[in-house]
Amino acid sequence: MIADTYDPAASGDTIRSVDVFLVDSGTTKNWLFVKVMTAQGVTGWGECYTAPDRESAIASIVSHLTEYLVGRHIYEIRPFLFVAFRDVATLRGSMEFFAALSGLEIALWDIIGKHLGQPVYNLLGGAMQKRLRLYANGWCYQPTGELEKLPRLLDAATELVESGYTALKVDPFPGPWRAYPSKSEIVAGLSVLEELRDKLGPEIDILVEGHRRFAPSVACRIAKLLEPLEPFWLEEPVASSNLPGLAEVQKATSTPVVTGEDLYTLAAFREVFERRAANIVNPDVGCCGGILELTTIAAAADAHMVFVAPHCYNSTSVALAATLHAASLMPNFLITEYFVNFAERSARLTASSSITVEGGFAVLGADPGHGVELDEQALRHGAGHPVRRSFLSGHAKATPPAQRAPISDITNEVGAPDA
Repeated sequence: MIADTYDPAASGDTIRSVDVFLVDSGTTKNWLFVKVMTAQGVTGWGECYTAPDRESAIASIVSHLTEYLVGRHIYEIRPFLFVAFRDVATLRGSMEFFAALSGLEIALWDIIGKHLGQPVYNLLGGAMQKRLRLYANGWCYQPTGELEKLPRLLDAATELVESGYTALKVDPFPGPWRAYPSKSEIVAGLSVLEELRDKLGPEIDILVEGHRRFAPSVACRIAKLLEPLEPFWLEEPVASSNLPGLAEVQKATSTPVVTGEDLYTLAAFREVFERRAANIVNPDVGCCGGILELTTIAAAADAHMVFVAPHCYNSTSVALAATLHAASLMPNFLITEYFVNFAERSARLTASSSITVEGGFAVLGADPGHGVELDEQALRHGAGHPVRRSFLSGHAKATPPAQRAPISDITNEVGAPDA
């Protein structure tokens, strides 16, 4: 029984402050980091998932949640999450809310690990594997988000394979995300994949992205057309909000179907498992609820004989570290995401990291917490401007490059470590 007179302040370290850093990634994406400080001066770093036009809302929710976190004992992760969702959000979640909550939760695990001198994976039961397979993403796109022209795309894929990657993800379907693409758009996407398969051979895994855009009938057709190319998976061919349609696709193809990056907390995954709507789920640690929730989702997936391939459209620093610590505990872990185009800039914002990336694998170290320390001066120097995205003209519109902090400026003026 917990005593009614329990006093967190009398039992050890408490949370003193939270700072927020919106950082330009140099692409059509910003990163949002949180720094949580305790009364005894221990710092924990977290990272929130972001989406264009919504960064300010996420940062604002972090600030509001801070009121419910400051003064709490560092071990009160579950009580904080309970109060935040039930009392603050009044059981009405959103991507913005869960992204904010996830970033703070990651930072709290970092603090506890440092407080105890243990890596996060030890706090959660011990790692089953510390060398985890990665798939490369972000390698085949122009800075505006459009797909590279075919010659450059094939060259980039070859370079990645030569560096050790054995799994590459690509979104081959051009134009705005529409439910009913034209026949020419489908043919163009299939042609890209055929060229990739011919170039890379049968041993390299090609992961096909769908971005939740297709109507079920279109997705079924695309899935059948893909089968001769033997893709590793077809990711989010249909929106997760249309689980009957997603299940229809899953049953229509031999290609594994993935969903989950836009689902938050275990509750949202329950029906996915019950309907057997996907072979693989890909929750993102930066918005699914954090490290603890990611492990909980994975445990439920394991009970339903479903693989987990964590999504990680975040930096390759804090969120990647949080993902790997959670993934190391999973018997049903399959592979996780690594944005190769984020690696250089992430490294220049990082003061230290116990995670190493060797070709197509990441290796966890044994430093306390999640093992990543950020350079606060570099974060401030690389401050981001909210990204605006419009598909009305057929492509994303990013923040003008002139408003961005060049990577060279961050390196030369701040002196952050080399990649």
